[in-house]
Amino acid sequence: MQQIGRLLLITGLLLAGIGLLLSLGIGTKWIGRLPGDIRFEKGDVRFFLPITTCLLASLLLSAILWLFRR
Repeated sequence: MQQIGRLLLITGLLLAGIGLLLSLGIGTKWIGRLPGDIRFEKGDVRFFLPITTCLLASLLLSAILWLFRR
């Protein structure tokens, strides 16, 4: 039960840190603008599909969770 509590605490701190960085504007220039992210704008129609950003976030979260399970 202590491991779950520790994992939740660390996850919460990481999310709070990421939220702080994003609220300060750090990382907002490249998040969603990576090569491979699809952006289509024509007139009033806007379509955005952040494929590369989602893959990068998934890789990062998988690596973090893999480290905690060891």
